Amino acid sequence: MTDDWPFKRKGYYLRQTSPQRIQRFTCLCCKRHFSTQTFSTSYWQKRPDLIARIVMMVVGCMGNRQMARALGVSPTSIAHHIARLGRHCLLLQADELARIEHLDEIAIDGFESFEWSQYFPFHHNVAVDVASGYFLYHTDSPLRRKGRMTAHQRAHRAVLEAELGRAHPRAVETGVRELLAGVVRGGHAVTIRSDDHRAYPRAIAAVVRKIDHQVTSSRQRRDERNPLWEINVLDLLIRHSTAAHKRETIAWAKRRQASIEKLSIFQVWRNYVKRRREKGGRVTSAMLVGLASRPWRLRDLLRERLFFEKVALSERWQQYYRRHVETRALRVNRAHELTYAF
Repeated sequence: MTDDWPFKRKGYYLRQTSPQRIQRFTCLCCKRHFSTQTFSTSYWQKRPDLIARIVMMVVGCMGNRQMARALGVSPTSIAHHIARLGRHCLLLQADELARIEHLDEIAIDGFESFEWSQYFPFHHNVAVDVASGYFLYHTDSPLRRKGRMTAHQRAHRAVLEAELGRAHPRAVETGVRELLAGVVRGGHAVTIRSDDHRAYPRAIAAVVRKIDHQVTSSRQRRDERNPLWEINVLDLLIRHSTAAHKRETIAWAKRRQASIEKLSIFQVWRNYVKRRREKGGRVTSAMLVGLASRPWRLRDLLRERLFFEKVALSERWQQYYRRHVETRALRVNRAHELTYAF
């Protein structure tokens, strides 16, 4: 609250968690009431003590039911907390990304996973700054199941596609185009590193002009000498830190929207909290790109509530914030439509 904002105290209310006394105010302009909780990331929460612990559990490769058992709450409560944290991290990352003026080299890739069942694969399209390892942006692209299948599996895929529709054949191109639009600005020359996916040249050509597209075979050894080292490390960390992306897991994502929200939490943690190298100094990717002067703690990540109307989100990230990403296999896909807790 700023000094030139006219308001007055309007009593207080008590709650069970600390701090127990919450001061209330009245705005002298619009006559609306608010409290100190209005500007807190734990606004309208019965258990504000859970939010920081859930952040570390999400990036610590715990499934929702494991978190629920550890914290003594229901899995639904965990899902709601994660959705709110995902929205907060979307706003925070967008606000921070706007401070970056120009990037010289960007690596992109498609991290493949699936929602509901292996008949509904999708890509998390991700972009990283080569110099710092800063996780810049992400979009998603639903895919059609491919690869080796039995005759029964092919028949079942045909039934599902007849009932629910087929993923757009150029979904990856669209997703990567929106990915690059979110990180490449102005007329500056930029180098894009990627593997040899056929959709990438079309997506790159549609976004920028002054560009050097460097292609590395996906079969090349993935060590530090690989030009895609930074994006390969990011893919490894996403798989290592998220229960839904483990090989042969039983905690796979049931909804692509939920996977996006967890990835958004991971993104902010990776950039601002986690060291870039575990055996190196206390340096984060955000420090290397000039967005932070020290590693963040969780209280820095959760220091204040961010408002949707105050942060410029891309059209794709607005869809993520409003929870408009639908899982075709499910009839009910609830959007985020709250009024005061939006």
